[in-house]
Amino acid sequence: MILITLSFVTAFALSYFAIPSIIRIALEKNLVDEPGDRRSHEVRTPSLGGVAIFAGSIFSITLWTPFGDFNNLQYILCVFIIIFLIGVKDDISPVSASKKLVAQVLAASILALKSGIMLNSFYGLFGIYDWLPSWIYPLVTIFTILVITNAFNLIDGINGLAGSIATISMCVLGCWFYLIDHIEFATFAFANAGAIMAFLRYNYTPARIFMGDTGALLIGMVVAILVIKFIDLNNDLDSTNPYRFSGGPVVAIGIIIIPFFDTLRVFTTRIIRGQSPFKPDRRHIHHLLIDFGCSHMQATGVLVFVNVFFISFVFSMHRIMNPHWLLFLIFGMALVATYLLQQAVNRRRQNNNSALTPG
Repeated sequence: MILITLSFVTAFALSYFAIPSIIRIALEKNLVDEPGDRRSHEVRTPSLGGVAIFAGSIFSITLWTPFGDFNNLQYILCVFIIIFLIGVKDDISPVSASKKLVAQVLAASILALKSGIMLNSFYGLFGIYDWLPSWIYPLVTIFTILVITNAFNLIDGINGLAGSIATISMCVLGCWFYLIDHIEFATFAFANAGAIMAFLRYNYTPARIFMGDTGALLIGMVVAILVIKFIDLNNDLDSTNPYRFSGGPVVAIGIIIIPFFDTLRVFTTRIIRGQSPFKPDRRHIHHLLIDFGCSHMQATGVLVFVNVFFISFVFSMHRIMNPHWLLFLIFGMALVATYLLQQAVNRRRQNNNSALTPG
């Protein structure tokens, strides 16, 4: 426990004291995010908060993680560097989506093929077990990493949201790793959580800095690593272990339900409308809450509460319900809630338009 605490405090302190200097330099060099039509901010704001998150987490991980228990850590650190470099490049001078995807695929391939961070089965999801060819699983792992990484990047649209959801996910998974005696992953999780919590001190409204693609891609990659390791290790636990979850993949989805569901919903609606799934718009849940009249912090608070509710729900119900019914239920609740929110936003827009129309 001392090791985990030290990793958290070290990452928090380094990021916390680094951010004011990063803000000052970013303003001096004009490395800022300008307001725009799709932006939810109204003032020029530095977007290099991910640099502080990277520095705090990688320093603390290298200093405190027990390498003897985590002999594949070198590959994860290599992945961190790849994501950091492409993220910083994009935050300073925009990079095409294809180049960012290539960098992410390279990073995900290193994780799947070298570090042992890999899904070795479908773990019974959709009735699929271990009868598929072995070459399928690295591809599934890479795809899963890409989805989770970009899901966190896509919800990074209002103050505090991506960082808060990531911190909750990392702390929940970090506690679970601690309880099953995988101190190396618990240390890894809390080091990253500490760096993000320091950043959130400056990111909550009024935001003095954004995490940018550097931070969003990095925290998405970290959550992807923790989620995949959670699913795999959970499957290896004895059925009598009190910390084993029935239907690990479904529980994992519940832990990251907000970014996962929002990405799936937005991509699906764009495809249905005949648009590219990567075309930016204002259909994300956080945009709907802003359009409904919520402030940044109110919208973040609502979505954090909802995510915590779903985590509590899957933790409570995983032994009671069949995993597929549980998955159907959490997605059903998410769909209904989003539909009701969309209808409320539409009514608000109609009322505003009616008020502006001359009588």
